[in-house]
Amino acid sequence: MAKTVPPCLTALGRRPLPQEVLVQGRSYARRRVFKNDFFAVTALYEGEAGRVLLKVNRQAAFLLIPMGWVGRLLARRECAALERLRGVAGVPRLIERWERTGLVREFIDGHPLARGERVADDFHARLRELIGELHGRGMAYVDLEKCENVLVGDDGRPYLFDFQIAWHVPRRWGGELPPLRWLRRWFQNGDLYHLTKLQRRTRPDQLGAAALLDSYRKPWYVHAHRWLTYPFTWCRRRILARVDPRRKVGERGRVTEPV
Repeated sequence: MAKTVPPCLTALGRRPLPQEVLVQGRSYARRRVFKNDFFAVTALYEGEAGRVLLKVNRQAAFLLIPMGWVGRLLARRECAALERLRGVAGVPRLIERWERTGLVREFIDGHPLARGERVADDFHARLRELIGELHGRGMAYVDLEKCENVLVGDDGRPYLFDFQIAWHVPRRWGGELPPLRWLRRWFQNGDLYHLTKLQRRTRPDQLGAAALLDSYRKPWYVHAHRWLTYPFTWCRRRILARVDPRRKVGERGRVTEPV
């Protein structure tokens, strides 16, 4: 990552990722860091058994405030989501937890979906099926607003790879009670709206006139979500704009060079 980025804005602070990790008794060496932002760092590791992706969530304190609990919570949530979706085509397989704030999962060859990219004719149909499978298991992805949050595999198929903020509340925790059930449906409807918007950004030729027009009409629940999160987003952007000199230079935290 750029040396000018303050360590407090990276998940591990001044602590580096390990050069080697042991996964299920096998050694893997670090090959490349993909992203290192405030909440998590992800990296590719390679060994004789193949390649895996290590994701380590927040460990470093921020302004003297301990943040390790955030990393542990995020790791538990994402592992639970991957376990719930185990066996679903288009979702990488969880291999194991890594220490207290990390996880190791299957590595998928591919690249983030880009706006204007002409994907295969069946790409969006497959992506919609994938989201439908996720919804059928009582979940919502919640992170489809940006094209980059969908991976285009080298096989041309869509993959969902980041479940850090995916929504799922188990039944035993009240997930089927009206307030939480309604909130889940709200998030699921948001997924469906963003699916159409992603298709408009990449394959508008596949949308009819009505669907194309609807993709520009944000439903009330999308406006409500943005209204609720706007104070946090506004504060976060102002703080980062002051302490992080990399203003408007690509996606924040994205690492483009091998390590």
